[in-house]
Amino acid sequence: MESFTINIPDAAIADLRERLLRARWSGEINDDAWEWGTRAETLRRFVDRWATGYDWRACEAALNALPQFRTEIDGLNIHFVHVRGNGPNPHPLIITHGWPGSFVEMCGILPLLTDPAQHGGSPDDAFDVVVPSLPGYGFSDAPTAPGMSPRAIARLWVTLMRGLGYSRFGLQGGDWGATVSTCLAMQNPDLVSGFHLNFLSGGFPPPAADASAEEKAYFRARATWYETEGAYGHQHGTKPQTLAYALNDSPVGLAAWILEKIRTWSDCHGEPDRAIPMDEVLTNISIYWFTGTIGSSMRLYKETRRDPLRFPAGSRIGPPFAFAQFPAEIPCPPRVLAERFFNVRQWTVMPRGGHFAAWEQPALLADDVRTFFRTVR
Repeated sequence: MESFTINIPDAAIADLRERLLRARWSGEINDDAWEWGTRAETLRRFVDRWATGYDWRACEAALNALPQFRTEIDGLNIHFVHVRGNGPNPHPLIITHGWPGSFVEMCGILPLLTDPAQHGGSPDDAFDVVVPSLPGYGFSDAPTAPGMSPRAIARLWVTLMRGLGYSRFGLQGGDWGATVSTCLAMQNPDLVSGFHLNFLSGGFPPPAADASAEEKAYFRARATWYETEGAYGHQHGTKPQTLAYALNDSPVGLAAWILEKIRTWSDCHGEPDRAIPMDEVLTNISIYWFTGTIGSSMRLYKETRRDPLRFPAGSRIGPPFAFAQFPAEIPCPPRVLAERFFNVRQWTVMPRGGHFAAWEQPALLADDVRTFFRTVR
């Protein structure tokens, strides 16, 4: 394991700015609802800021204030943030991000979990927090051969946490982080004190004969969502490499692809930067751009199609489980369905927020995480 510092070459920053300034823009149908895709008006605002006002070096310095490391696990160098808690007995917690996010999603929640006493909480609720970058995302190496599914990533995380000296730990995640965390809880229940998710979708068998109306409504809502919003996932899950050439060559295209998801999945009332500050969104997109990892990040969808997470009828995931349900989230199962497979100890319906919970509502999420783990430490 070695310390890691982000240091993007000046030439890469200049190249990005040049590409942004000479972008060739597409025409569009004027549709304020974004039903045809990313609107030029919003995209131009972000691109103009990215090209002429955004300061990567300042954002890079802020990220480098975090204790970052890289360690080799099964031939891959895995990047992670590791912040020790300030309290009498900090509980180890590994938080996993998803797509199209990165470890920067967790910057706002880190101090709330590692030093709660400085943010209106109790030092008894402090955590040692580990935030790894998924393989093929950001500053983690990209796999060069198939097989890096969420199950495989869960095995990497076990090695990572054991290498840091943690024999038992908690899990938290959304999006792919929820899938990886669930796989880890299924594969190594003895290592998991509890797991807290803010996203839960897929893996459930079709509605049982005695399914409630609530459960049936969820399956209908999920099918409708996949029909209207799921094209990106089908592309990622079938032919991600073809799309990668375009997104890896055009920063405007990359921004359009990611912005659409941030707008659609967040509680932003139509404009992405109402939920997440513009410069934070641009930092996240910049990491994909500078590391050239948009292609390798999308491969996780195809890997998961090959090795999907499934909850067989009658199966039970043992470790204590908590769920935070945010109102603007992609359709999530009702508690009655989750209780068929999970050891549900806490289920919180949140007043606001969406898919990027740690980014959008760090205080709400942190409070829910602290409340849950207070019962299972």
